[in-house]
Amino acid sequence: MNMPGIVLKVTVRIVALVAALLSSAVLASAQQVTGTPGSPSATTTVDGRYLPNPPASFGGEIGLSSKDSKPYWQPNIVPPKGAPNILLIMTDDAGYGVSSTFGGVIPTPTLDQVAADGLRYTQFHSTALCSPTRAALITGRNHHSVGAGVVLEQATGYPGYDGVIGVDNGTIGEILRQNGYATSWFGKNHNTPSYQYSDAGPFDQWPIGMGFEYFYGFMGGEADQHRPFLFRNTNQIAPWEQNPDFNLITGMADDAVDHLKKLNAQAPEKPFFVYYVPGASHAPHQPTQEWVDKIHAMHLFDGGWNKLRETIFANQQRLGVVPKDTQLTPWPQDLLKNWDQLTADEQKLFIRQAEVFAAYVAYTDHEIGRVIQAVKDMGKLDNTLIIYIEGDNGTSSEGTPNGTPFDLAALQGIPIPVADQMKFYDAWGTAATQPHMAVGWAWAFDTPFKWVKQVASHFGGTRQGMAISWPGHIADLGGIRPQFHHMIDIVPTILEVTGIPAPQMLNGVAQKPIEGISMAYTFDKANANAPSKRDTQYFEIFGNRAIYHDGWLAATTPPEGPWFMGTKAMPDVLSYKWELYNIAKDYSENNDLAGQMPDKLKEMQERFLIQAEKYGVLPLDNSVLPRVLSPKPSYVAGRDFFVYSAELSGIASSNAPNILARDFTITADVEVPADGSGMIVTNGGKFGGFGFYLVSGKPIFTYNLLSLAKFRWEGATALAAGKHTIAFDFKYDGPGIGKGGTGTLTVDGQQVATQQIPHTIPAIMSLDETFDLGVDTRTGVNDSDYQVPFKFNGTLEKVSVKLGPSQMQ
Repeated sequence: MNMPGIVLKVTVRIVALVAALLSSAVLASAQQVTGTPGSPSATTTVDGRYLPNPPASFGGEIGLSSKDSKPYWQPNIVPPKGAPNILLIMTDDAGYGVSSTFGGVIPTPTLDQVAADGLRYTQFHSTALCSPTRAALITGRNHHSVGAGVVLEQATGYPGYDGVIGVDNGTIGEILRQNGYATSWFGKNHNTPSYQYSDAGPFDQWPIGMGFEYFYGFMGGEADQHRPFLFRNTNQIAPWEQNPDFNLITGMADDAVDHLKKLNAQAPEKPFFVYYVPGASHAPHQPTQEWVDKIHAMHLFDGGWNKLRETIFANQQRLGVVPKDTQLTPWPQDLLKNWDQLTADEQKLFIRQAEVFAAYVAYTDHEIGRVIQAVKDMGKLDNTLIIYIEGDNGTSSEGTPNGTPFDLAALQGIPIPVADQMKFYDAWGTAATQPHMAVGWAWAFDTPFKWVKQVASHFGGTRQGMAISWPGHIADLGGIRPQFHHMIDIVPTILEVTGIPAPQMLNGVAQKPIEGISMAYTFDKANANAPSKRDTQYFEIFGNRAIYHDGWLAATTPPEGPWFMGTKAMPDVLSYKWELYNIAKDYSENNDLAGQMPDKLKEMQERFLIQAEKYGVLPLDNSVLPRVLSPKPSYVAGRDFFVYSAELSGIASSNAPNILARDFTITADVEVPADGSGMIVTNGGKFGGFGFYLVSGKPIFTYNLLSLAKFRWEGATALAAGKHTIAFDFKYDGPGIGKGGTGTLTVDGQQVATQQIPHTIPAIMSLDETFDLGVDTRTGVNDSDYQVPFKFNGTLEKVSVKLGPSQMQ
């Protein structure tokens, strides 16, 4: 009677045994199993070379009934024993001389403490630009290798520049997640192609698709800290609706602390990987008033930028974060004014700009300290590796030589006179401005080097201060490490300290090799002055390029300052002049040897071409704004007619009709009550964009030219209750970008207003506002007419947008 059951159980056991033996033959060498196998509390590591591992066999017994069977739970996946928590921190747009830790005058006590508890690195490098650095940081591969040769808003259809990290370039988030870590990302993204900011997905290039189980932050290159384009995972959120005083620097710290507390309460033994990347100190510079007041009281910048450089350099020498024989590079008098050449108003304004920037830096460092304190309060700091990088590139000069209260104008090469800027002096850094500072400050904050952000050829664009602490593993507390390293070296460092190998296969896809080199050897005091294990590294952004090899660096001379944002005529990218430095003896790139050593220069140039071919740097391209406007493969690519029929909000500009540099017509079929009001359609807000709406029954179209001017078309009479067709037609005076045009407003086919305007927005309407219908979110295009959310009180039967051909060129 029992023979079938016995045979069945024996067969199942044999099959299970064979499967287990086969599986164990593959995985046994890497696995660490704890607890009783099959019990709910059992854990195991995995063979990190092949992720995910094949499903393990069932280790229990299966009979005809549960009485004759034995359950078996698969073990939970955990990292190797002793693997630490990881807190990877990187700020934004801060050069080597910004933080007090590396000689700057701005107080950064949190970074100071991490350095005091561990090590400071004095030759650590970025790519010189946001998206590229971040892609290199999370993949361990050069930025062109993972499609991030430029910021993703400028992506073009070449492998090194398409903005797609790719499934063969698994991130550190995905690797650690599949090895049992809780992974999260807070703050700035800028590694998702802008054309994929869509509710329709795909989401594989969003943080949650790249191995980060939790994301709280903004998607693009910058964010208004008061009203950011903010997401939790893939859902837009608006915390300022509950907290009018919201500032994202504090908001993301609050969210990170809350997330860590929840992890600790629910899975206290599970290690975490937190990638914490605030948008500061990238423009817009928007600290709280408390921090502005604190910095103002310190009078750090009253002496001007020439004096600031001298002070920073003296501090760097005192701290030992530059070699004793380092030379302070000369001030670029052919490019920038000396402080004593400025007018009294210029000096007053520029001091205000620097104080707000410094407040932003100090405020951000303070909030980072709150996150670290939360880890300490949980009793987990002793087993946490902290990597704190000050800046993803050099300090930004994108504010123009005079600074700006509206950084979107500066980003598009539009200067604002000092007299006009002074009108915003008291509001500088508040929600009423999106400010940036004068170029002279950026150059000074990159002391002792030349140049600034975007300039990949010089250390002013690429040298970052970094500190690493790991209690119990780094004994040389407060030590300094001079080895030459790069962002791509962080991933292999994390993998080494966690005992996790770089996968050869990840999610069924063969992986490109990690191109970075672990820095863990520098943790040992005996290796304090050991030769760098990195002997070669290329750099390239916007055609500015360099090659490092064994203590030498060859670099192109930037043909123009990056603060012109490519608006000046550029020479052929292959005709750039080259410089040569022996940085083993010339830390600051001060003594150009190109004329004395042409053979050495030629050797280095050839070495660059080898690296460029290997890592996908070609074709070289020094254009800036044209790449912003170039077509991208979004859901709107190739479309010239759009129809909407209901209230809708939160559509990213990259997936909305692009009205720039072309003719366009917006037509709305509406039904309105008497005295109808509300937004029909808008894109943008306070700092640039358009709105088509009704106020007291009158149709109005407002074009907000980056807060520099507002152009308004208004019907003379209110619409009667009932159905109407309202249209706005614009004829563009192209070709070229930023040209003017003529707009005509009609109601039921009758012209009610017409106006010619001299200029339009050149290339970027908004970076953190959205395309909305029937409502307006975040900020309005004209506060004098309405306040958000300004819901339409009629019926939107149909809204259409017709686009003419691009007249960009």
